Amino acid sequence: MNVAHDFLVAISKSFGLFYLIALSAAVLVYAYWPSNKQRFDRAAQSILDDEDKPWR
Repeated sequence: MNVAHDFLVAISKSFGLFYLIALSAAVLVYAYWPSNKQRFDRAAQSILDDEDKPWR
């Protein structure tokens, strides 16, 4: 089985491109999923609640 190096490079680059596109789409779907809004809002406010106290 004699496969040219250029062919393998093209296949690996294409696979990597589609892999990163799919991963990015999955992250966007997770971030904008409606049921995660409450979790993200709570996490954003918890940081502010901890730091909103005077220093002694």
